[in-house]
Amino acid sequence: MTGKERIALTLKGSQADKTPWVPFAGVHAGKLLGYTALEVSTDLEKLVASLLEVNRLYRPDGQPVMFDLQIEAEVLGCDLVWSDNGPPTVSTHPLAEIQEIPTRIPSPTEGRLPLELEAIRRMKREVGEHTALYAICCGPFTLASHLRGTNLFMDMILDPEYTHALLAYALQVSKKMADYFIDAGIDVVAVVDPLISQISPDHFAEFMTKPFSELFSHIRARKTFSSFFVCGNATRNIEPMCTTAPDSISVDENVNLAQAKQITDRYGIIIGGNIPLTSVMLYGNQQDNMKTVVELIDSVSTKNLIVSPGCDMPYDIPIENTLAIEQAVHETEVVRSMVENYQSTGIVFEGALPDYANLERPLVEVFTLDSATCAACTYMMASANDASRYVGTPIDLVEYKYTIPQNIARCREMGVKQLPSIYINGKLAFSSIIPSRDELVKRIREAIA
Repeated sequence: MTGKERIALTLKGSQADKTPWVPFAGVHAGKLLGYTALEVSTDLEKLVASLLEVNRLYRPDGQPVMFDLQIEAEVLGCDLVWSDNGPPTVSTHPLAEIQEIPTRIPSPTEGRLPLELEAIRRMKREVGEHTALYAICCGPFTLASHLRGTNLFMDMILDPEYTHALLAYALQVSKKMADYFIDAGIDVVAVVDPLISQISPDHFAEFMTKPFSELFSHIRARKTFSSFFVCGNATRNIEPMCTTAPDSISVDENVNLAQAKQITDRYGIIIGGNIPLTSVMLYGNQQDNMKTVVELIDSVSTKNLIVSPGCDMPYDIPIENTLAIEQAVHETEVVRSMVENYQSTGIVFEGALPDYANLERPLVEVFTLDSATCAACTYMMASANDASRYVGTPIDLVEYKYTIPQNIARCREMGVKQLPSIYINGKLAFSSIIPSRDELVKRIREAIA
């Protein structure tokens, strides 16, 4: 059975011969051939060569062509900040100061769309017979946030009519992007919307059910599989996501996969995830990765399951760790015996926590995966920066990125359960939900009193 057949059978709700494996190797693909993230995001030949190396080394059943949530935003006027070891991030928001509804729909000849579409066509010819190809479509909520910035979270409360209108526009963009990908030969359209984890189920029902239901219905009408991809602690929104009827849902390490799968199984929806990106894939060893995968597979029924990283793979993940994961997915029984008695030592915290009881001024700590690469983390950090200007008194503001080993240990020492989170004077204030400016300012001022 080919990997493509394995993915198709699984997404149809049938049991394949093996659990499917989908490495979300976005810019990490470039590392395999020594190319920077910028090079594989802008150079067709380097991108395709890197994707083929992913296919050769990691033996995926399915793989993304690009994992970039900024392609649509770039065309629509957002400025990007580029990195050599991470995907670009949005730095400006065209609608930040004006409440307008755009009408422009990206054409397939604009921005980096021609590069992505040609890469899909090339990969289809090279590996499309045996590998399912995934396209990443920026979800309507995150796209609207790229355009409007953190003001969108205030709009949801103060101007729901405008929010609905902006999401309706973003939906039209997402539909058109899905059409471009499908026409180029893609097998699975993954609608990636990290910010879904940052809102309540009530806000999901009010603002998200309609656009996402329409988007997945549109993809299904094109006879193509879909995936609803969310980052962060989306636990409270797993069932609302199911009601929009995607073929599959993909979650990260913040979500308990076994508990989430009980919900997705009731809806007949496949679930994917959720190998930890940094603590295991980036900083663990081969045994850590093998044992994590075996334990993940053992925690659930393998029917309706796809194993994958929790999100876009960090650029510097050691190649041998991903090779170990592939072996654990496809040769689970062999690997189980290899790691049966293995115990991980973990990362030891070498620093000291602040003396929270005797701070000179309020301390706001933002724990993120990485605000330079994670959309939800970007907007959580932006919210903190924005609020700091309105408190009325100096505060200390620091970000702890989970991509740094000592920050992983700090999270464990602090008892941080979800990313991104905001702590004020050592106490949890917001966990995996982005506060409005007024909410955060109020909590900081309460800490001063």
